[in-house]
Amino acid sequence: MTSTSTARRSYHHGDLRNALARAAAELAATGGPDAVTIRGAARAVGVTPTAAYRHFENQSDLLEAARALAMDGMVAVTAEYLQQVPDDDDPVVRATARLRSSGRGYIRFALAEPGIFRTCFTGRLREPAGPPMADPPAPYVLLGTILDELVDAGYLDPADRPGAEAAPWSAVHGLAMLLVDGPLKDFDEDEREAAIERTLDMAVRGLATGPRGRAAER
Repeated sequence: MTSTSTARRSYHHGDLRNALARAAAELAATGGPDAVTIRGAARAVGVTPTAAYRHFENQSDLLEAARALAMDGMVAVTAEYLQQVPDDDDPVVRATARLRSSGRGYIRFALAEPGIFRTCFTGRLREPAGPPMADPPAPYVLLGTILDELVDAGYLDPADRPGAEAAPWSAVHGLAMLLVDGPLKDFDEDEREAAIERTLDMAVRGLATGPRGRAAER
């Protein structure tokens, strides 16, 4: 589906601000942040620039809204996967299942919404002189929560907890990028699923440094 048809479909639901943000996300995904303009987003949605300026003051404002919308979508999809994890399992089983589910949700979002996914992590979304983002991305925060659960369950050694987000996130994000834009993009569904399972297996095993983690991996 093109960015224009997607944005117009959103606008027909009565939310012009989100339609413009989604159009901006698609423009950024295909042409980078500099490709995003108020006029371009308005054209994609099918409204006048004047109407768009009622919601966004400038390009930076529009780009920040696009990133926020993209992150919201990713979090929503990941939450759906996490809801499938039973609450009454052993703490280790539950925590590792949550790690796997969050990773799977992340990758499936990337595959379903590649343009929006790229926008979540596209390069500059602020003017060069602007302040850096104050808060870490939502996937990073969620991953940190799950890693804390792994520590509490005895799967991850507390000494290995600081900075532990980098490895599993890199593995999952890297696979997502390979499947969306890289040499794995032509994989069929079976090949794709095998790659996802293998990557999640390795991410989980790599965190098995606590007493219960070492016991589980013997």
